[in-house]
Amino acid sequence: MPEGFEVRLPDGVRLHGETTGPVDAEVTAVLVHGWTLDGRSWHRQLAGIGEQLGDRVRLVTYDARGHGRSSCMALRTATLAQLGDDLVAVLDEVAPTGPVVLVGHSMGGMTVMEYAHRHPAHFAARTAGLVFVATTAEGHTHTAYGLSPRIARLIRLAETTGAGVLARCGAWRPPRALLRALRPSLRWLLFGDRCDPTDIRLVTSAVAHASLRSIGGFRASIGTQHRLDTLAELGDVPAAALVGDRDRLTPPPCAESIAQVLPTTELTVCPGAGHMLMMERPDEVTAAIVTVLRQALATRDATSSKRLQRD
Repeated sequence: MPEGFEVRLPDGVRLHGETTGPVDAEVTAVLVHGWTLDGRSWHRQLAGIGEQLGDRVRLVTYDARGHGRSSCMALRTATLAQLGDDLVAVLDEVAPTGPVVLVGHSMGGMTVMEYAHRHPAHFAARTAGLVFVATTAEGHTHTAYGLSPRIARLIRLAETTGAGVLARCGAWRPPRALLRALRPSLRWLLFGDRCDPTDIRLVTSAVAHASLRSIGGFRASIGTQHRLDTLAELGDVPAAALVGDRDRLTPPPCAESIAQVLPTTELTVCPGAGHMLMMERPDEVTAAIVTVLRQALATRDATSSKRLQRD
């Protein structure tokens, strides 16, 4: 059964999270959710990884500041840089030792990149693998919503303007009645050819638990982040990147550029899938995570064997 935890950050924000698996597991996997979502978005991966790797791996999810069951924050901290710092705090609190595999969806992937950029020594000492799910290292460079460039520019202008308004609305949450009315729009924006009704309900529930400040406040940082140079410096860390060919927010060029600068990346393009790959293609996402985890476990086994031989 998952065990809950709480991390209190220096600025007073409380992060809620859950762990599954033994504290002394050989490798810890930390799964970081996307913008306006929460840790529940990984529920299929948590079940699948546990079935395949058992007690060798500890699984950690948490709700980013302003999301899910975590507390709201000051508007000035609604940045990817702050999320990168928060990830360090989670690791130090929940998994202070041993190798970790970092898995990030959308904003979660950008959080992982920010952690690598801002804390390179910490990252290098701890990280044994990376999985990027429907994310980008180039801000909104490739985001065209599947539309013509002119219409995409208009939508982005409306989106960023609206985000600025929402950012000033504080800790209020979106009205559930409004979100129910917006379900068709969320379904179009986030999903590809197929969408299970339970998945769109989960997404709507997650958005309903995100503060308006976080929904609006993180938009500017997400749009301007560029971390390809950071990825190019990561060396031979095992990695995977997955993207749906119907993704309107982080289309295939986003994942392709990650794979180009990080040559260890195994790139998977999922036909007919959109932005919510954990739900739309759970088996493919789980398989990619398990593959990277197995590589991390093999490296740990080899290191332990060499240490025994020296002793």
